[in-house]
Amino acid sequence: MIVKDIISAIERVAPLRLQDEWDNSGLQVGFPGADVRKVLVCLDVTEAVVEEAAAKGCGLIVSHHPLLFHSLKQVSDATYQQRCVYKALKEGIAIYSAHTSLDNASGGVNFEIAGRIGLLDLEWLQPKDGEDAGSGLVGILPEPETDKEFLARIKDTFLVECLRHSECSGKPIHKVALCGGAGAFLMRDAVRAGADCFISGEFHYHDYFENDGMLLAELGHYQSEQYTVDLLCSILEGAFPGLAIIPTDINTNPIQYDDLR
Repeated sequence: MIVKDIISAIERVAPLRLQDEWDNSGLQVGFPGADVRKVLVCLDVTEAVVEEAAAKGCGLIVSHHPLLFHSLKQVSDATYQQRCVYKALKEGIAIYSAHTSLDNASGGVNFEIAGRIGLLDLEWLQPKDGEDAGSGLVGILPEPETDKEFLARIKDTFLVECLRHSECSGKPIHKVALCGGAGAFLMRDAVRAGADCFISGEFHYHDYFENDGMLLAELGHYQSEQYTVDLLCSILEGAFPGLAIIPTDINTNPIQYDDLR
């Protein structure tokens, strides 16, 4: 198996044309013709993840978040991105990232989130013209839940240590909008869609004043997208049954939660 064959399988699900214009999905490091016998799948590329890939004999890392958003002016040891690039090249490891190309795809990241919540009748919050693709989703719960019951359930589902949310009003939750990662830009779309709750990885402080009574639930960026690893593994396993697909053992969430008492 070579790198470009694996890339083609990913891009059949998440073509690069779907990515947002500011993004840098695609091949980050390495060569399309390089041989691959094992693939490591992760959310974030860190030095520890590159070392893990090397130790496990993986010739390719497939991540959700790109290692490189901006051009490098040098490859040295000044930043973690530079160190990751150097280590990957030294070990002969390619790196490919499916970021907003997978966020915006039908069956992509937000569908994975919606499935774990149990939403039905899914529609795009912000459709892309001429594509079955878009940003964010809105759907319906099979049965309404109280706001506190719903928050408790998503806290457990997404393994959230500290769930940030707006004030509970006692209004039942039936219609739910969502966007993995930094989804605050879709808040007005969620309000217009009539959502009772909007779930995302991150909101801004003032969003909590401007939510028009809609419940906001802030899972954390990592927590909201952690199951993207399972999604990417599923895509690759379906395309290449004989290829070793290895989910990372490393929790790359850089944010810690402590009461410090």
